[in-house]
Amino acid sequence: MGRIQSLGPIAFEKSKILILGSMPGEASLKAAHHGRTVRGRPVTAISGKSGAASVSRRRCLDALQECVRPGSLDASITQEVANDLPTFFAKYSNVTHVFFNGRKAQAAFSRHVLPALTDGRHIFARLPSTSSAHAVMTLEAKVQAWSVVRKVLC
Repeated sequence: MGRIQSLGPIAFEKSKILILGSMPGEASLKAAHHGRTVRGRPVTAISGKSGAASVSRRRCLDALQECVRPGSLDASITQEVANDLPTFFAKYSNVTHVFFNGRKAQAAFSRHVLPALTDGRHIFARLPSTSSAHAVMTLEAKVQAWSVVRKVLC
């Protein structure tokens, strides 16, 4: 398997939050979105948007720009190259909260990006992975955990 590249972000000038994943699996990348998606369900539930919302609105930015990922498990990711998040934060200065979609996203961000951030203006929180591979939690438990995002938006 060769290197894969993440999807670009969807962000708006007034965005207040950033949800970071690690890297979509190969099937999701081929379909040009982040899965069909258990990831989308908690986000849909906390945003109050219809499940029929366009796939592009369900995309989140990934901590990694590219990597080698044989299979769909985060544990198999190697040869990581981070997205340029300091530039993203400069462009979208209203972003104050960063939510990590699972442990791997947080670890990649902490390793590759956090050392370059010196302004201390962001609040970080890891949430349970919405990946269908993270099946130790029920959908209801994931939605409950992800409800902290709604509090920031209100």
